[in-house]
Amino acid sequence: MANDVKTWSAIEDDGFIGLVGPILTCDQDPFHYRFDAVTKHKNRAGFVQGGMLMTFADRAMGTAARSHVPDRRQSTVQFDMQFMRAVRIGETVDIKCGVLKETRTLIFLEGKLTVEGEVVAAARGVWKIIRG
Repeated sequence: MANDVKTWSAIEDDGFIGLVGPILTCDQDPFHYRFDAVTKHKNRAGFVQGGMLMTFADRAMGTAARSHVPDRRQSTVQFDMQFMRAVRIGETVDIKCGVLKETRTLIFLEGKLTVEGEVVAAARGVWKIIRG
């Protein structure tokens, strides 16, 4: 069906993400992101570098944390990741993010990284809201 078709836009960033990206955001779902694993993402074993998966999850979850307040400044203060299987070059990695809790000063999130529906990694983190 036509309404099931998702469209994607690149997250604009002239910093670090500009070097390792593009990271795409789903135009219909501010909690869904993806990237295509290409040669620049490989580690010495020929799989996607774990640091790329962590970077991807950190940026996606941080962006999701800001989805209702786009101009809010925040910073990652804690981040955990568990890897279930290696990601191959050529695969597309998706993450669905969820806000677990938000307080006046902190936002708690989780994300599941998948390749074609298979969970390849899971992440949890805490973001500090920066006031002033």
